[in-house]
Amino acid sequence: MTAIVADVTNRAILPGRRATLRNTLLSCGLLLLALIAAVLLTSLIGSEPLPSKSSLCALLSGGRSACGLSGEQWAILFEIRLPRILLAATVGASLASAGAGYQSLLRNPLAEPYLLGISNGAAVGTMLALVFFGTVEWSRPVMAFAGALLASLVVYQLARGRTGASPERMILAGVIVTTFLSSAIVFITTLMDATRIRSFTFWLLGDLSGATSRLLLVTMIVAIVGSVLLTAFARPLNLLMLGERDAFDLGVEVGRVRIVVFLIAGLLVGTSVAASGSVGYVGLVVPHLVRLSLGSDNRITIPAAALSGALFVVVADTIARTVIAPRELPVGAITALIGAPLFIYLLRRG
Repeated sequence: MTAIVADVTNRAILPGRRATLRNTLLSCGLLLLALIAAVLLTSLIGSEPLPSKSSLCALLSGGRSACGLSGEQWAILFEIRLPRILLAATVGASLASAGAGYQSLLRNPLAEPYLLGISNGAAVGTMLALVFFGTVEWSRPVMAFAGALLASLVVYQLARGRTGASPERMILAGVIVTTFLSSAIVFITTLMDATRIRSFTFWLLGDLSGATSRLLLVTMIVAIVGSVLLTAFARPLNLLMLGERDAFDLGVEVGRVRIVVFLIAGLLVGTSVAASGSVGYVGLVVPHLVRLSLGSDNRITIPAAALSGALFVVVADTIARTVIAPRELPVGAITALIGAPLFIYLLRRG
């Protein structure tokens, strides 16, 4: 029976390399090295120039040695720039792994947090937390997760029909919920004064400048744990790519897998939106690029998407904070400028 399931799983995976342990470790190892290099290099780039050798020395020492940096330079590097870069990597990993999970679960390449209404649900939750519990920092991730979870439940309930919740109905329900929540966001912003409206608008387009140590820690823990848990569900997700009926016949508890994956992905999206606002196209484009490069076996797709998403947002945020320095652009605008043409290319290529 195990051999039969393995054979069917392999047939469910689209053309590309199979996820052997060696391929997975090699691919993820190279992506991890690229991510570490990007973090180190982008730490040297900003509106305030820092000495390269001294900064790299301080970074490699973990901040224990100033390596000739002045107090102001050390503060810029370790208290402003590095936390923001780490938050960018964390947000990218969360959104990309969640997008990979949604696309496999729903067997739809357009499934991603924004289109399903999950991002807007988290955004509404975060905005309510900022309006009513602005001084309580932990309220942002809690309310964001609650908003993402509520949006997920509404989408699931709207999509349910006589034969269950089909992927097509879930996409349609997600579009409806996204439209409704967008109106709710507009309504909430009209209740604010002009100064807060400007800051909220910037945040909604993706803002990584508000990184705090506690929020960064929570977001990193959720990103790591959530990505690992989604990877643990790689086998049932691979079987679901055959179709729900076939997956059920092969022993997959479709309902339980769907609920658990939605909860994990909702937690990933909720914490990332609470920390950075809505950063678009990461959960849509990055999993596509990974599947084109490494195949569609979720044992390699999900961890590789997490690392690739982290790398993508780190580069995008570096562009956002330097291209018109000392002013900044929303990181979501940069990911859209990069992601939209790339997605058009992938669409025409397919």
